[in-house]
Amino acid sequence: MASTAPTLWQSSCWSRLLRQSRQQRTCMRCLSTALATTPSQSLPPPLPRLRSPFRILNDTTHTSPKKIKTYPPPPSHRAKHPFPVADWQAYHLKELDPSGSRTRLFDRDNPDVPNVGDILLVTFKTGDPFAGVCLVIKRRGVDTGILLRNKVLLVGVEMWVKIYSPNVGAIEVVKRAEKRARRGKLYYMRKPKHDKGSVEKEVEEYLKRRRLIRSGALGVKDPLKSAKNPSSSRSGVGAR
Repeated sequence: MASTAPTLWQSSCWSRLLRQSRQQRTCMRCLSTALATTPSQSLPPPLPRLRSPFRILNDTTHTSPKKIKTYPPPPSHRAKHPFPVADWQAYHLKELDPSGSRTRLFDRDNPDVPNVGDILLVTFKTGDPFAGVCLVIKRRGVDTGILLRNKVLLVGVEMWVKIYSPNVGAIEVVKRAEKRARRGKLYYMRKPKHDKGSVEKEVEEYLKRRRLIRSGALGVKDPLKSAKNPSSSRSGVGAR
């Protein structure tokens, strides 16, 4: 059996192949030059380019300007309401408090304005009334509210009351604080050391005195009835 030995090519074989390829290229170049014809004749002029019927950008018949209908700009709300937040607050205050009594009650210029530390009684249109010590008075326009704290069954209860809420019927001052608080927020009254406890006794005394005033037993004019009947207030006779 004959052995398959690898075929070895000498480097001279590659040089010979390259030389032959160069010679063949030279012959082909000579043949192409010898068989070249006479100078090429001039080509015919190109055909005129047909104009598309859908392209009228350069058409002279459509150069007249087209009138476009314009509309005036919409009215500017910024010119009508330069201060939108203040206008929004005034609109809702007029709707929620048409008489302005609640705004005057918590006005800082009012001498009878409730302060923190006072005991307030809030009556609701639906639900039981709630009384407590005023811890915070937050004046935020329509979002104005007060934080009341009371003890119910030996458990501290707090309630935020929005004074402009339609569910609030009346806000009354049951008892003024003995001294004016040095702080604007009495959160320290949540601690057992400073907790005032239940205010049921103060509320009962206030309601009892109010009933006596309205009945005329104490001989004191009822401010609500006097405001409704000015003739009786001038005569000094309590209205029944």
